[in-house]
Amino acid sequence: MTFLVIRFQSLGNVAMSVPIISSLSARYPQHRFVVVARHALSAMFYGLPNVVFHETSLQGGGFAMLSLFRELKSYAIDAVIDLQDNSYSYILRTLYRIKRLPIYVIDKGTLEKRTLIRKGHKQSAPLISEFERYAQVFRMAGLESDTRFEHIPVHVEVQEQLIERFGNKEGRWIGIAPFAKNQSNILPNRVIKDVIAYFSHQANTRLYLFGAGLIEGEMLRQWASIFPNVVSVAGQIPLEQELELIRMQDVMVGMDSANQHLSALVGTPTISIWCGTHPFMGFAAWRQDPDYMLQTNFNCRPCCENGTNICKYRNFACKNISAEQIIQLITKKLNSN
Repeated sequence: MTFLVIRFQSLGNVAMSVPIISSLSARYPQHRFVVVARHALSAMFYGLPNVVFHETSLQGGGFAMLSLFRELKSYAIDAVIDLQDNSYSYILRTLYRIKRLPIYVIDKGTLEKRTLIRKGHKQSAPLISEFERYAQVFRMAGLESDTRFEHIPVHVEVQEQLIERFGNKEGRWIGIAPFAKNQSNILPNRVIKDVIAYFSHQANTRLYLFGAGLIEGEMLRQWASIFPNVVSVAGQIPLEQELELIRMQDVMVGMDSANQHLSALVGTPTISIWCGTHPFMGFAAWRQDPDYMLQTNFNCRPCCENGTNICKYRNFACKNISAEQIIQLITKKLNSN
């Protein structure tokens, strides 16, 4: 059978689908999984022989979905797995429903998540992970996933490209991805700069700064020019190279953002920093060690599901995490490797 898997966006959510799809790919080699997603994200599905990645654009609304439906005819789809459940995926799956194909849709747990936000983490229990929500949809289709996923296969050719550009790895490499889409998920710049400053002067240590967008890229480039042994790759390399460069790090530090999930995909030890959001919401990275989730204990957390630019107390106290705390956790992880 050929299963159409819909997970248009975002980068982090698409990344979270990989461990489940990889498990299913190994357990059901007789089936084919056609993953349709926005942008060039195929690198995350590298090395899965019965997984086909189909890139799409959401520009054009319903007409874009009609065009996509026509494009997908060549795959002879037998069933649809909707891991997105938004207006775009509704249109696409409706077109397949007209053809009387079986449709399976994710339960996003909207009410549970709103309740968690309203009560706060101190009065709530952890929700099921997004990985389990994905697994539930496939289970409805008769496909049982497992937890065998460790990391996506090494892309040797891409690693050789990185060695040619950055040289052979010597000493300790630390990756830092200090930004996220929303203000509630970003620490003050001075905190991150103090972390970079500390490790940039440590012997046999090199730091790589990761980010996206023009503003982020320019800021990280400036930081890299200020401190020794610091390289910014923000906006400089494609996703397949970014994944392999993250794999080469001894530890990856990121906010509650896509980078923690990219790090998990390549099996790199990850330190995730949570401000306005909370792991209870179910978006922690695959096999993330709770001891390396750095966060404050304010009862108003989580104030949002994915992030916000507004704090009802107007102080973003959830960002009260010091450079010393981050430095200690990085040092602990480096010494444990």
